[in-house]
This record gives sequence, C-alpha cells and structure tokens, in this order.
Amino acid sequence: MTTTLPARSLLRTATASEHERVDRAFGAFDLSDRDGYRAFLMAQAGPFLAAEAAVDAFDPVALLPDWPQRRRAALIRADLADLDAPVPQTDSLDLRSESEVLGVIYVLEGSRLGGKMLARNVPMDLPARFIRCAPEPKRWQGLIEVLNRHLVTPAQHEMATVAACAVFDLFCRSARQHGRMPVVE
Repeated sequence: MTTTLPARSLLRTATASEHERVDRAFGAFDLSDRDGYRAFLMAQAGPFLAAEAAVDAFDPVALLPDWPQRRRAALIRADLADLDAPVPQTDSLDLRSESEVLGVIYVLEGSRLGGKMLARNVPMDLPARFIRCAPEPKRWQGLIEVLNRHLVTPAQHEMATVAACAVFDLFCRSARQHGRMPVVE
C-alpha cells in the first residue's frame, strides 16, 4: 500500500507540534547578545552533533550522495571554539533503517531554513558559520525527491516520523538544559 501525499507533506504534518516546540524553545534565545548566542549554539550543538553522527554511522551516501557536503558538524564546532564554548554532550541516537535516517536528515536539513531566519539577529562580529549556512534550493529539492522515493509505505512514514520526533525532542531537552525553555509545555 502506498500513500498519495508527498513524503515531505506527511512528515511536516506528523511532526508539526514537535517542530513548534523547538521553534518556541530556540526563539527564546537572544541571538543579538554574545552570551545568548553562545547559549543558543551550545543548546544546538549537542543534539545536532548526535543526530549527524547517527546519520554518519548509518553511511547514508547511498541514499543521499551529497551527504558529505551537507554536514555541518565542523561549522558548529568552529563557532563554539571561537566563542570559547565547550561542545556539549547529549544522548545518542541509534538508527536502524533508511526511513529513520531520512527522518533525521529531514530535521537537520530543515534546521537550515530556520537558521536562515535566525541568522538575521546575530551580530556580524560573532562567528556564525553554522547558522548562516543557508539551504541551497537544489539540495532541498533533492532531499524531497529522495524522501518521496524512499518513504512510500505507511510503515516507512511512521519510522521516519518517529526518528524525526526523537531529534526534535533532543533539541527541546537541550534548550531546557541551557535554561531557555519552561519545564511545562
């Protein structure tokens, strides 16, 4: 049985509430202030690095040949180093299927879109390689095509959604840990 809606639409709808939680959490950071921006990057780093490492461990190049060019771990590590900030640790992710990998990549690539909007608030004298690494329309379209080719059954959509929600949850917990999200949601 296959679905009739594009995979991206199904993922966006299924993860909307989790995505909103992350937007609220990271919208509370003051990016115009060095300390606020540093806290923002630290809250982003743990979950981002864990998610990217989980994708790397699965070796996603067969799914997404340009994955190495999409990676941003080095960018966030460099920004943190420039701000004399430690790289925080977070929970690890264990991905067991292509569908899960694609759910995680969907969140990571989508974060570029949000970063583009947030980057406007970061002063030019602060290191912002990670947040200013804007999405390339061709790459985003390529991801959508991959999602539509590989996430065709309800089970595949469910696995991708569960993985995407797990990543969103990592980001929310990290924002809370760094003091920018209320405990009650």
